[in-house]
Amino acid sequence: MAHSIGFTEASVPEQTGKTFIVTGANAGIGFEISQVLAARGARVLLACRERTRAEQAIARIRHITPKADLAWLPLDLGDLDNVRAAAEIAAREPRIDVLINNAGIMNPPLTRTEQGFESQFGVNHLGVFGLTTLLLPKLAETPGSRVVVTSSIAHLKGRINWDDLNAEKSYNKNGRYGGSKLANALFFFELDRRLRAADSPVTAVGCHPGVASTSLGRHMGIIQLVGPIVGLLLNSAAKGAWPALQAATGKVMPGGYYGPTGFGGIRGPSGEAKRAPDAQDPTLSKRLWDVSIAMTGIDPGLAPA
Repeated sequence: MAHSIGFTEASVPEQTGKTFIVTGANAGIGFEISQVLAARGARVLLACRERTRAEQAIARIRHITPKADLAWLPLDLGDLDNVRAAAEIAAREPRIDVLINNAGIMNPPLTRTEQGFESQFGVNHLGVFGLTTLLLPKLAETPGSRVVVTSSIAHLKGRINWDDLNAEKSYNKNGRYGGSKLANALFFFELDRRLRAADSPVTAVGCHPGVASTSLGRHMGIIQLVGPIVGLLLNSAAKGAWPALQAATGKVMPGGYYGPTGFGGIRGPSGEAKRAPDAQDPTLSKRLWDVSIAMTGIDPGLAPA
């Protein structure tokens, strides 16, 4: 299938009649994704934890697109019971065309999810695995539907600590972040393989935002001290949204991975992105799939490819 080269906001086609879920939609890249989709006529469910922040984001989008069709979907990826409740609410929609898994956390001190999992693996992967899995039946009602999973250039050096997934022996916040982003890449790789083997109408694709200036300090540590200079090299949040918008609305290959095509993969228009060999290892992806079912108790019921 042909795919877009140099995808930007201007490349996003009309979306009237379609419904999107965008996680982490109240700020940063998630907000920018939601704003563009609303402007193109889509119904957008802003999936985020706090009502007040969601309502503020909705008001900001309606200031630009007064007739925007928007709603808050309460979602806390750090609580699998909440994830189940969010999926139940979302499944009442007449249709869902695209789930954009954008939300995540980065480099916190050691914290745990409601179910006791290390928070970066728990929120960035297990929450995403759970929400996606629970929404697959609803997505499958709509031909051409998609699941978008957001990884990161951090996955390129990421390693999953299989013997200590819950950080009971050791915790390195950067290492755990990279591992969670490798898990994202492995998840959409395996999901794509299983969906195609099942002849599902749902397409799974991945993306990464490059390095957006919204997360400069968290990504780059001491480099933030020279922020204005480094900032010239980085994506804005609006440009960081381009890969997700391509993955959600552009011409894509099933199982494809999209990100900035400019300097070092950290900025510029979206196109095909580089991924680590580990991110395409079917042995690792099956292992992660099985571990995720065991940890979450949520089973997609898709046979191995």
